[in-house]
Amino acid sequence: MKKKTKHKRGQEVFIISLIIVFAIVVWGIAMPDSFSTVANGLFDFLTTNFGWFYLITMTLFIVFCLWAAFGKHGKIKLGKPEEEPEFSTLSWFAMLFSAGMGVGLVFWGVAEPLNHYVAPLAMEGGTEAAAGFALETSFFHWGLHPWANYAVLALALAYMQFRHDKPGQISSIFIPLLGEERARGPIGKAIDILAIFATVAGVATSLGLATMQLTSGFNFLFGTPETDTVRLIIIGIITVLFMISAITGVDKGIKYLSNANISLATIIMVLCLIVGPTVMIINNFTNAFGGYMSSLVSNSFRIGDDPWYGAWTLFYWAWWIAWAPFVATFIARISRGRTIREFVGGVLFAPTLASFVWFSIMGTMGINLGEGVAEEAIAVTETAFFVVMQEYPIGQLISIIAVILLTTFFITSADSATFVLGMMSDRGNINPSTKRKITWGFIQTGLAIALMLSGGLEMLQTGSIVAAFPFAIVMLLAMGSMVKTLRAEVEADEEKLPDIDKEVLESAVGK
Repeated sequence: MKKKTKHKRGQEVFIISLIIVFAIVVWGIAMPDSFSTVANGLFDFLTTNFGWFYLITMTLFIVFCLWAAFGKHGKIKLGKPEEEPEFSTLSWFAMLFSAGMGVGLVFWGVAEPLNHYVAPLAMEGGTEAAAGFALETSFFHWGLHPWANYAVLALALAYMQFRHDKPGQISSIFIPLLGEERARGPIGKAIDILAIFATVAGVATSLGLATMQLTSGFNFLFGTPETDTVRLIIIGIITVLFMISAITGVDKGIKYLSNANISLATIIMVLCLIVGPTVMIINNFTNAFGGYMSSLVSNSFRIGDDPWYGAWTLFYWAWWIAWAPFVATFIARISRGRTIREFVGGVLFAPTLASFVWFSIMGTMGINLGEGVAEEAIAVTETAFFVVMQEYPIGQLISIIAVILLTTFFITSADSATFVLGMMSDRGNINPSTKRKITWGFIQTGLAIALMLSGGLEMLQTGSIVAAFPFAIVMLLAMGSMVKTLRAEVEADEEKLPDIDKEVLESAVGK
């Protein structure tokens, strides 16, 4: 009876999630004007009236991570006391970094700094001050805040999964607050369904956008036509590859591809450092890092009436929250055996520093070419990277490596998402069935194709960001649940100390 009930619960979440996703996508494709009006209206309403909420929430995530890592809880293992990490530190970092940023770094590594350089907030574009603003702002948007956002949810999931043997579902985090029965009831199911929708919408959007960037890259480099047929061929090949990777499991396909991602990204950065303005890159990194650290608190709480805030910072904060269910579930899955302190170091600080280095190199290479080339590059975001690289020696080689990296990042993100969706809809099983993974793989690809051909990718992206608002509340409650359970564990351990100390004292006195 128990197995049947569990199976029924898993099927309920799976089926309801599918119905909601398809209903929203059909609405978007059949009545795009209506969907766009509603989604954009809600997004404008949220960013105008609740921008402060996004800022405070994202900053609280950083505070929580620091508290968890450097407090008494830092030595607690995400698993049983005797368990060792499942993956090497390098493979673990490669997988979490690939899932967390991946395609976005190639897509925005050049484009974002140049956007801020050409049109900075409250200053003249193309100036030295604008260059500093461009890099500091890119650091801010891709630094501690997004990774803390992932770390909060991933930490809570890994703790409940591996230390308390609970299913790998978002609803498991709420057992300390609600109790097991209520966390598995309608409230828990609603949380899991919301997480699945956010994941499907976010990943389908990214698959479509990455396909468009790959097509643009092939067109720019090799003259391949940017047609729907070419896009379908590209997404078809990628689908076959990521399905093979997802089916082989985390310890094979996903791990190997993630290691390849880090290697290719390192090669690109080294080549760019050699052919680019090396001293200028190092100076800009140092200055931007100092500026980022000195203004971190003030920027974390700064908001104004300028549309720039909604278009950039608030958009990013909402987008990172929308991606949290997917990325956090995957990071939790690969983090068994790590201590909380080690986990925060690997999920918060290491990828933040890696992102800073990437943006310093890519942003400086673009800024170094002047405002004219910068404007040309950002005219089409998909090709910004390639426009800049063609101005440097061996730029063609770097661009070709970048296209390969874009492809491997693309595959890694898709197969990680397929794996996570399988977990979420298979009662939190950390090794979901092949059938479930294949089902979600085809659903993601089908949605990406439909939205790409109908011009609805940005529409779905806006929709997923709107859905992120209630999920931000879910994450705050998850953080509260973790504070409660970690404090309880530390208090339980401290209650044992007096007896131990007494035995030690008696032994010492006896001697």
